[in-house]
Amino acid sequence: MRIVGGKFAGRDLTPPSDKRVRPTAEHVRVAMIEMLHAELANARVLDLFAGTGALGLEAISRGALSADFVEFRPASLHALRANVAALRLRERTRIFKRDALPFAAALVAGSYDIAFADPPYESRMLDRVIESWHATKFSRVLAVEHVRTHVLPAGAEQRAYEDTVITIYRAD
Repeated sequence: MRIVGGKFAGRDLTPPSDKRVRPTAEHVRVAMIEMLHAELANARVLDLFAGTGALGLEAISRGALSADFVEFRPASLHALRANVAALRLRERTRIFKRDALPFAAALVAGSYDIAFADPPYESRMLDRVIESWHATKFSRVLAVEHVRTHVLPAGAEQRAYEDTVITIYRAD
């Protein structure tokens, strides 16, 4: 696993030792970032269910100002902290050892420019994050990754890659 584009292109990321973690496939992560390219400059990013932090770190590599990561699994937190340290991004990032659902539910409108959510596939956690976002619009853009069989409310844009779908929601 590595950063694909921008300032940190080619830098390797430490993967978590937890086999339950499913990192976003590189081509899917690249597609998601490219879908948001115009909005990345100086963006405040939130990476829910952060895992290794690959989405938020890729966003910073391509021009985002900062990223907050929300993760609570120990193996993922270890990898996330290692990746932030290796890229020397401690001053532009915050790591919250929290459950992403109550974290997202507590946010207020406009807290972030872009939020990423990639919870475990086949769980209903994503539905709850989207409900929280619809209720408060805690970010201008919500980008989610989900399995093709997980039907979600229509978004502004959607792309499918094998069994994975990216859905982008935009605040009006």
